[in-house]
Amino acid sequence: MTGVVRIGGASAGFIDSAIAVPQLLAAGVDFLAFDFMGEGNMPILARRRDEQGQPAYMEEFVEHMRNNLGTIMRQGVRVVANAGGLDPEACARALEKAAADLGLAPRIAWIGGDNLVEREQDLRDAGKLLPFGREKVPPGPSTTANAYFGAFPIAAALDRGAQIVVTGRIVDSAASLGPLIHAFGWTAGDYDRLAAGTLIGHLLECGAHVTGGLFTDWRDVPDWANIGYPIAECRADGSAVITKPEETGGLVSVGTVAEQMLYEVGDPARYLVPDVACDFGAVTMQQVGRDRVEVTGARGHPPEPTYKVILTRNDGWRGYAVVPVSGIDAVAKAERIGAALVERTRSLLRQRNMADWRATRVEAIGGEGSYGAQRSVAARTVRETTLRIVADHDTPEGAALMVREHFSAGVSMAPGNACSPLGLGVTALHRLGSALIAKSDVTPRLHDAGGCIEVTVPAGGPRQSAAANAAPEEAELQPCDMSVPLVQLAWVRSGDKGNIANVAVIARDARFAPYIRAALDPAAVGEWYAHLFESDADRLVQRFDVPGIHALNFMLHDALDGGMTVSLRYDPMGKGLAQQLLDFPVPVPAPIAAAGT
Repeated sequence: MTGVVRIGGASAGFIDSAIAVPQLLAAGVDFLAFDFMGEGNMPILARRRDEQGQPAYMEEFVEHMRNNLGTIMRQGVRVVANAGGLDPEACARALEKAAADLGLAPRIAWIGGDNLVEREQDLRDAGKLLPFGREKVPPGPSTTANAYFGAFPIAAALDRGAQIVVTGRIVDSAASLGPLIHAFGWTAGDYDRLAAGTLIGHLLECGAHVTGGLFTDWRDVPDWANIGYPIAECRADGSAVITKPEETGGLVSVGTVAEQMLYEVGDPARYLVPDVACDFGAVTMQQVGRDRVEVTGARGHPPEPTYKVILTRNDGWRGYAVVPVSGIDAVAKAERIGAALVERTRSLLRQRNMADWRATRVEAIGGEGSYGAQRSVAARTVRETTLRIVADHDTPEGAALMVREHFSAGVSMAPGNACSPLGLGVTALHRLGSALIAKSDVTPRLHDAGGCIEVTVPAGGPRQSAAANAAPEEAELQPCDMSVPLVQLAWVRSGDKGNIANVAVIARDARFAPYIRAALDPAAVGEWYAHLFESDADRLVQRFDVPGIHALNFMLHDALDGGMTVSLRYDPMGKGLAQQLLDFPVPVPAPIAAAGT
């Protein structure tokens, strides 16, 4: 195919809005790329299947298709979705039935082979599950075990005529890279183009993240109610323009696109997917029109010979309650209520010969407890707060004890307790872990009307050491006679990678970058976030330079209290961590301060 291929980013997860698909279809796209799967979805699907007898795929995708399939087929739009979860075949069959009910018969393909749970013990016994990075191979048995496949099986399905491709666990960007491989005939050795296509997929995979969602300058983003979902206008050389449908809300700017590029990324010079090792360090972005940003400069290297595997296992039970507290000294009252309930329930557990709490946490949301040493004095004086109590136990009965006892605070503890919970319950906990497995030990299988075929993927080479983190040339700094908060100089974005938080800082102007870099060294950032770590000895912060967009990316290791599925914090994925950095004082000369206002 020649010319421009238009891909629409149709969802950032199964919770995303139904407004996306009609927008993108009206704007005219060639492909819709759906991202439904986060790392925590697999154990949720396993519970749906095993405890509730429900399907182990994303039913939300079938509903999206039911509502829009007629238009999709009339316009010749092709669809890729990682909605298959633990059972992509069942998802494909459900989609076929929904289409038949509408009198339609799209060509549907599904990709399997990523689900390793039935092979897990054999793989462990053979030593074929390998450590991932600094992590040890998690213990088993696992509730779910899935390899992250790449884009070539998707491209193969499209090559065979599929109109809709349903996958299980894939890297999120593959939903866009697969169509680009198919459309432009890219091969396994086209590393720069594969890296560029991966970047395009990464920019699209979180939906409206790249069109103003979660943007630092949120006041500048119009019409959240009708925010536009992203479209990538892609060329065969790998360059692309990121835009959105006309007459929609949102914003596409260098800032919004740069924030998304670094979202949930570790070393930008070594972003690894099954098809290619990507280097985003020299990527540049240019505003080429209203809500139009051109992205170029990604580079690629041979992929590694392994797939990442996500393993989940059952890990106890959690009781939680969220209660409003009001009045003078609301924060102090809430914290005392929480402490008293932990003490009371611990005593009750002993009386019943039950094990102690595995972990507890009391938070007065609104009191800035999550800010650590940066907590403002004024936060202690708010007159409304929300008490959040979390207690983990080996048994559901133990977890339920906290839920039951929290009601008693409404008649025996502080005044101002609304005794009307905003949320409460008992939930199962699932711990995530990562491993690696050789590509030679896992085979993607493509199923369509023509039968089942095994798909050959790029094998890659020996595992390589991390690429050197190329720092920009040292600029001569002018004498600094004042400090300004980071927010005047930079955009920021944070996210999670397991138990690692990433915090990206992008200079609003190239002139600001040297001063930001001088102020934000790893030690200073680690000190700012000291409250996230168990001790000073456990504090590990890495800094990566991204000179193409005048940015820094920080990785805060073991900073999320175990990660999204087990963390006791109210922000288990670190989405608000970058916001905490906006107050960081950056020494600058007066002309820079003036330019940053």
